Amino acid sequence: MSTLNPQPLWQPDPERIAQAQVTRFQAWAAERHGAPAEGGYAALHRWSVDELDTFWKAVAEWFDVRFSTPYARVLDDRSMPGAQWFPGATLNYAEHALRATATRADEPALLYVDESHDPRPVTWTELRRQVGSLAAELRALGVRPGDRVSGYLPNIPQAVVALLATAAVGGVWTSCAPDFGARSVLDRFQQVEPVVLFTVDGYRYGGKQHDRRETVAELRRELPTLRAVVHIPLLGTEAPEGALEWSALTAEDVEPVFEQVPFDHPLWVLYSSGTTGLPKAIVQSQGGILVEHLKQLGLHCDLGPEDRFFWYTSTGWMMWNFLVSGLLTGTTVVLYDGSPGYPDTGAQWRVAERTEATLYGTSAAYVMACRKAGVHPSRDFDLSRVRCVATTGSPLPPDGFRWLHDEVRHDLWIASVSGGTDVCSCFAGAVPTLPVYMGELQAPGLGTDLQSWDPSGEPVVDEVGELVVTNPMPSMPIYFWNDPDGSRYHDSYFDTFPGVWRHGDWITVTSRGSVVIHGRSDSTLNRQGVRMGSADIYEAVERLPEIKESLVIGIEQPDGGYWMPLFVHLAPGTVLDDALLDRIKQTIREQLSPRHVPDEVIEVPGIPHTLTGKRIEVPVKRLLQGTPLEKAVNPGSIDNLDLLHFYEDLARKRA
Repeated sequence: MSTLNPQPLWQPDPERIAQAQVTRFQAWAAERHGAPAEGGYAALHRWSVDELDTFWKAVAEWFDVRFSTPYARVLDDRSMPGAQWFPGATLNYAEHALRATATRADEPALLYVDESHDPRPVTWTELRRQVGSLAAELRALGVRPGDRVSGYLPNIPQAVVALLATAAVGGVWTSCAPDFGARSVLDRFQQVEPVVLFTVDGYRYGGKQHDRRETVAELRRELPTLRAVVHIPLLGTEAPEGALEWSALTAEDVEPVFEQVPFDHPLWVLYSSGTTGLPKAIVQSQGGILVEHLKQLGLHCDLGPEDRFFWYTSTGWMMWNFLVSGLLTGTTVVLYDGSPGYPDTGAQWRVAERTEATLYGTSAAYVMACRKAGVHPSRDFDLSRVRCVATTGSPLPPDGFRWLHDEVRHDLWIASVSGGTDVCSCFAGAVPTLPVYMGELQAPGLGTDLQSWDPSGEPVVDEVGELVVTNPMPSMPIYFWNDPDGSRYHDSYFDTFPGVWRHGDWITVTSRGSVVIHGRSDSTLNRQGVRMGSADIYEAVERLPEIKESLVIGIEQPDGGYWMPLFVHLAPGTVLDDALLDRIKQTIREQLSPRHVPDEVIEVPGIPHTLTGKRIEVPVKRLLQGTPLEKAVNPGSIDNLDLLHFYEDLARKRA
């Protein structure tokens, strides 16, 4: 992918730049903290990584973070892993998330939307009241700071209340979506041993009801540490025996009591996709998430009290936690619980219209599906309130940028962002004051020293390299659960370049300061010494209307050779004949290079994904190398396990 195309697709106008919170922050930080007054975002970013302590002190002041006991210094130990932020400080995340009640009491804090697409508001006053009531009940149940509280819940207001009440008492929140099967949930929750479980009786998706009562019964049997189970009757069923009623626990009108906890006190546990073993149980801190999300949502996403923030997500994905943090900026948060494509592919645009979302976030895959399905958002929906469409989950191809620009609005800010569950934030992405180039992320985030490194650990520009972060971020994990010596944490990020975070993505940092993501480096295609990102191939191939989805794998052969098959899931009614084969190869050759052309193109019944929708390249590679299924992949982490048998059979035939 060329990084030299000089024409931006979009540029913010002078008024937008002047009004952006990051512009006002820069002027204020120049006056108070020695930040550069001139030079725009590039100068501010350079200062934010060179003067890391001062930058994060400025963020805490700008957003008026309430430390109930002051910090001794901003950063005690800069080494990674193990950096210590704001030692001595105490605070509470939930207290900050509910602060806007004071000024926006009767405005909606949450807008809840199900598949009827009719928004239902929960006011700031009502949200605060419910959190106060539930926090008091959790304390009465014996929940103490550090205890784990779990949710088997869809994206509904009760999930937000439960998270905030848990944080208010100093508990540690963890959640899974109810489309996860019992084994997947137990692989996660058994690691952290929760004392309370919030559950629904079922959920609605794609116009159907899905009863989860048997799964809930199994979770109760297999989680011996539970002291209480709370029943939320989403489908209207009676509470099972011994369970508490949600309505009873949230009925009181009590002011929340916010436990003041150390800055690095655990806030929640997120999980890696767990495709090749038990999911990593990633622990992030109350203070680290608070300041990182204030920076990311306030300065990068430019969110404030007048905004409405909608991101299509489930409670099993870090984007849900990120979405809830929109409350920190006083923003109204939109919760959509339902299928992304029900009753038709345009469903998410309808939700954006009906909730008057100003920032709408989705997956790159959804954007490309809309393009392929011939959806016309601006023709069919009133999207005049949408200022920004953001995408994540996989790189948004240039065609996706072009389609959003043409089909939504020419003055649309398109923010392709990239980060990870590991930091519950973005390494690079949205900057409201910078131009947008097709296929590129606007810039690295403030305070994030993002670089592209070659194998010898040297930074490269306008060349593909490893995504590394050379200084600590406050939201980096404080530890992994059940990793007493820290070895699993260390090996996950710091084994390649000691003391430097290596994320496992191939990226290019351009000479303009933008960033291109090429896909995972651990499943990298490396032909004749030339490294290629799988995302570049998907982008080219999936432009063809006959290709629904694809998967490319590169496998080192025992004889020193290299086999690179491309698996294609065809659109209904399509046949993989010689003509289509030729078109696929010609497309790749012309748009990428002859080196990118696969050795074989193989039709498959479907492409397997993680439960959060990412294509699973590494486990398929392992299967093709002859690794048994049970060792190549954690079955509970895959959306459709049956699809893997195809690759298993193929490996057997090839052997």
